[in-house]
Amino acid sequence: MQDLVRLAALVAVAEDGSITGAAARLGYTPPALSQQLAKLEREAGAPLLVRHRRGARLTPAGELLVTRARRVLAEMEQARHELAQLSGLSGGRLRVGTFTTVGIHLLPPVLSAFKRAHPAVELTVAEYEPPGGVLAVASGEVDLALTHAYTPAEPVPRPAGVELEPLLVEELVLISAPGHELTGGSGRLPIAALAGQPLISSAPDRPARRGVEGELARIGARPAVVCPTPGYALVCALVGAGLGVAVVPEMVAAMSATPLGVRALEPDSFRRTISVAHRGDASGPAERSFRALLRGGFARGTAG
Repeated sequence: MQDLVRLAALVAVAEDGSITGAAARLGYTPPALSQQLAKLEREAGAPLLVRHRRGARLTPAGELLVTRARRVLAEMEQARHELAQLSGLSGGRLRVGTFTTVGIHLLPPVLSAFKRAHPAVELTVAEYEPPGGVLAVASGEVDLALTHAYTPAEPVPRPAGVELEPLLVEELVLISAPGHELTGGSGRLPIAALAGQPLISSAPDRPARRGVEGELARIGARPAVVCPTPGYALVCALVGAGLGVAVVPEMVAAMSATPLGVRALEPDSFRRTISVAHRGDASGPAERSFRALLRGGFARGTAG
């Protein structure tokens, strides 16, 4: 069965005439939307688009699928509207907290889907560096918040009344400037190979990263530049300039605007878990609907 998000992506490209324009409309980056379209072509078993200098056009198979997709999406839109009426989501407000990486790469399509399903609900989005979003849920500043935790890590106490629902787990990978010897090989790179390497480090100002940074320090990775920034764009830029290597979540490496060398690590126990913090049974229908969209959206965003 075809994925509804990918069908919507194909329809958007058909209407806009370009992947870049369709990505802007749907809240994706162009590379992320291209990945979704490539998966749809694999599912369809036929080329759906022909890319050219000024954009993209549909193949005959693409035209056929877009015609069907519009009908399916229209039916789903009507179903969302009727379900919203049943659940009482004819107004009110939903306040969402997020952190930078996921707010850019995975959250916008979920927000778009929620707004289509519940147009009368006012949406507000605020940015928090974890674990700030969890505290914002506990204090009532936001209704739910996306947050993360790294492994290895020191345990962090969870505020009373707040629950954490894991949405996805991603490995941490090594990034370097293109052509670096450590990322040029095949297979997983043993962590011990980082001994003596200059490291672009996030410690000590980022508590969530202290466990990872501590493990790297124990094997002898040398901090070359300390970069206590909430976002990873600067880390990637410094790595791309050859100032050192870094260990970052695979989502960061995949979406970097800076050309990088990337390699998986051995063991694969260096991880980041992205979760949604919410108030459990005290959550209202808007929060429950948004969490359901998060589960589906995050699963699609990381599959394949």
